[in-house]
Amino acid sequence: MTTATRTAAGPAGRPAARTAVRRYPVLVALAIAALFMVVPFLIVAVNAVKSPAEYSADGPLSLPDGLYLDGLKDFWERVEFGQKLVNSFLISGAVAVLAVVLSVLNAYAIGIGRIKGRTWVLAFFVLANVLPQEALVYPLYYLSKEAGLYDTRLSVIIVFTVIQAAFGTYLLSAVLGRFPREIIEAARIDGANRWQVLWRIVVPVSRPTLGVLLVFFFIWTWNEFLLPLVMLISNDNQTVSVALGVLQGQRLMDATMTNAAALLGVLPAIVFFLVFQRTLTRGIAVGAVK
Repeated sequence: MTTATRTAAGPAGRPAARTAVRRYPVLVALAIAALFMVVPFLIVAVNAVKSPAEYSADGPLSLPDGLYLDGLKDFWERVEFGQKLVNSFLISGAVAVLAVVLSVLNAYAIGIGRIKGRTWVLAFFVLANVLPQEALVYPLYYLSKEAGLYDTRLSVIIVFTVIQAAFGTYLLSAVLGRFPREIIEAARIDGANRWQVLWRIVVPVSRPTLGVLLVFFFIWTWNEFLLPLVMLISNDNQTVSVALGVLQGQRLMDATMTNAAALLGVLPAIVFFLVFQRTLTRGIAVGAVK
């Protein structure tokens, strides 16, 4: 009986062993990818707290003898980083929320409402996604001048809300196009109108996907450089990325301050990502299950 049990258990156990063996290359590849992403950030963080003398003597890969914070302090004061931080959070947060709301409204009309010319409308949004920002610089500059919005944070919020909502609309239209029609019909039989169906049924069910879009829109807008550089010329309205680029162009920073600037520029986005990491993971997992 023991031999028979082993014989029966042997073939059944082999697939599990093979699956476990196949996972090792994937884990190794993920570990290598994580190193490629984490190591540059650690090098920047180490050099940000290193004195210029240590950097010149020992190079960028050496550990500092102590914490040298003058580079962080000098950069913060030189570019008025606190104001730039407020501008970036205000613009990125407003764009993320407004773009999600606009995407939901558009996708509800396209995916569930089934408006006429749905294919052509989706093609328009796809075109908006692939259109390079360099092609938008002069039209947006001219329109903002004519509208009296040039060099205002509102102009950048409007532009990026439309740009990000184009991608959000395209994505959500595909998601809402597969939304269970039985749920919507049941809600309408119970007397719910279109707005009630949207805000009480569609939005709660789609909340994980909307959370993913919110995180992506915030980070994408935070990292934008070209359009804010053109649209925001005054020091009081500039974002973090623009301040970093302008100061680098003036060649006023040494290696330590350059690393301090890079650290301060990327750290808020990383913190935001870590805070909403559970929302992002949940949204991706729900999308995979669906």
